[in-house]
Amino acid sequence: MQKPLTFLASAAFSVILALPVVAQDTPNRDTVVATVNGTDITLGHMIVARASLPEQYQQLPDEVLFAGILDQLVQQTALADSFEGDLPARAVLSLDNETRSLTAAEVLEKVMSAPLDETTVLNAYEEQYAGQDAGDEYNASHILVETQEEANAIKEELANGADFAKMARERSTGPSGPGGGSLGWFGKGMMVPSFEEAVVALAPGAVSDPVETQFGWHVIKLNETRKTQAPALEEVREELELQLRQILAQTTIEDITAAANVDRSGSEGIDPSLLKNLDWLE
Repeated sequence: MQKPLTFLASAAFSVILALPVVAQDTPNRDTVVATVNGTDITLGHMIVARASLPEQYQQLPDEVLFAGILDQLVQQTALADSFEGDLPARAVLSLDNETRSLTAAEVLEKVMSAPLDETTVLNAYEEQYAGQDAGDEYNASHILVETQEEANAIKEELANGADFAKMARERSTGPSGPGGGSLGWFGKGMMVPSFEEAVVALAPGAVSDPVETQFGWHVIKLNETRKTQAPALEEVREELELQLRQILAQTTIEDITAAANVDRSGSEGIDPSLLKNLDWLE
């Protein structure tokens, strides 16, 4: 009896191999992943649900999210299908608001994603950067000590020919001491006011009188100054384009609202505290 069975199995396997291969449809937005009481749940529904999750949940592994989102949508569909009667006012009104919000967002999305005219971008760059007066940047070094007496003594030694960087390494209590007191390049507003005022008043190569700040007493040497350089267009293009799109979106909101037939008379005389009346939503 074994031989015929073996033969039949082999023959069946041969028939299967001979059958044409039917390719599975490539999954897409409309692919049905589950059906609950006749209601389809699609891959698109799952994608939208995932996109609305908080960022920390979106970092979970794909297989965990897939199973969790599918479970949630199945449960929600089953619960929704079991609902009897009319939806309460709070649900109906929430759906109205959600539809309104999502539709308005689609209008703004088209505005924000539309290509920008290159001339507009160039004009914005010229206005914000190239057309501005170049500011000043300063390269300075300092020696920081605890008392005015120490600072005066250092100032006198420097006046007698002592090397500034060497004294900074030996005497400065600040973190820049090991580097010869160098603070590198900085612009206005980056240092405390009294320190900045002393730097701005110096000529390149000059050393200040002792300057007091909350950190102690400083003897400052201005090494050199330079004019700030405007960033290249490509360095700020993304920022400029975002600004232009935000302006365009705001203009669109204002223009469309202004062109709409709006009557706010119904709101006149309404007590603002009525917005707290949640009983009306039952």
